[in-house]
Amino acid sequence: GILHEDLRLLLETSMPAKKKKALLGVADPKIGAAILEELGYQCQTGGVVAEILRGIRLHFHALVKGLTAQSASKAQLGLGHSYSRAKVKFNVNRVDNMIIQSISLLDQLDKDINTFSMRVREWYGYHFPELIKIVSENYTYCRLAKFIGNRKELSEESLEGLEEIVMDSAKAQAILEASRSSMGMDISPLDLINIESFSRRVISLSEYRKGLQEYLRSKMSQVAPSLSALIGEVVGARLISHAGSLTNLAKYPASTVQILGAEKALFRALKTRGNTPKYGLIFHSTFIGRAAAKNKGRISRYLANKCTIASRIDCFS
Repeated sequence: GILHEDLRLLLETSMPAKKKKALLGVADPKIGAAILEELGYQCQTGGVVAEILRGIRLHFHALVKGLTAQSASKAQLGLGHSYSRAKVKFNVNRVDNMIIQSISLLDQLDKDINTFSMRVREWYGYHFPELIKIVSENYTYCRLAKFIGNRKELSEESLEGLEEIVMDSAKAQAILEASRSSMGMDISPLDLINIESFSRRVISLSEYRKGLQEYLRSKMSQVAPSLSALIGEVVGARLISHAGSLTNLAKYPASTVQILGAEKALFRALKTRGNTPKYGLIFHSTFIGRAAAKNKGRISRYLANKCTIASRIDCFS
C-alpha cells in the first residue's frame, strides 16, 4: 500500500499540484489505488493503457536519449535477476527448506542404521551368538562388538570397559560369563578387523544422527517455535516436510492437517465408501498416544485445530 519514495518524488516533481485531475495511466490497479490514496492523482488502468504501455516498453530505447536497445535489454535482465533475488531472499528467517532436508535425512539415517546394525548382528553373531540375547539395543551392540573383538580375549580386566558401555554391572558380568561358554565359531583376525571397521562406521552414523536431531531441534525452535512447543520438533518437521513448506502448512485447513500423511487410507475409504481415517502424521504426537481409544479421534481433531493456529502464527506473525 505505501508508495516507493522514488515514485512519489517523480510524481510530485513532474506533475504540479493543480493538475490533480490529470489522468495517469498505470498497468496495475493496486498501484493506481495507492497513487490516488497517497497523492490524490486520478489513475486509469486496463484497456488502452495496457496497449500504450506495451508500445512504450517496445520503443523505450528510442524514447530515451542515450539508451540503446542493447543496454535496455541488459537493464531488463538485471531487473529480472534482482526481482528473483528479492523473491528468494524474502524468506530470510523462515528457512523451512533446511528443516525439510533435515527430517528427510533423519528418516533415511534411521533406516540405514537399522539395516547396518542387523548386518553387524548377523556378522558378529557367528562368533558370539549369546551377545544378542543380553544386549538388544543396536548402538550398544555395535559398540560392544568393536570393544570385545575376539571373545576369547575377554577377561576380568575388560569388565570395567564393558560396564562403561552397557551402564549395568550385572549385564557386563553376564557378557563375560557368556563369552567363556559361547557356542560361536572361531574367527580369523582379518574377519575381526572388518567387523570392527564396519561397527565403527555404524557407531559414527548413530552419533551423527544425534547431532542432526539437535540441529533439527534448534532450527524448529527458530522457524516454528509455536508448532514445536505444541507437538514436538520431529512431528512438526514431518508436517512441514509433507506440506512442502511452512507457508503451505499454514494455508491448509485443520481438517487437512489432521489427515496429512494418511492420503492412501483416505482415498481407499472414499473408493470403498468406508470410514475415513481419523489421523495421519499427527498420530505420533504424545497427546494422541495418551488418550483413550474412544477419544483418539476427538483429540486428533482438536490437536489439528491447534496445529493450524500455531503454524499460522509461526508463518505470518
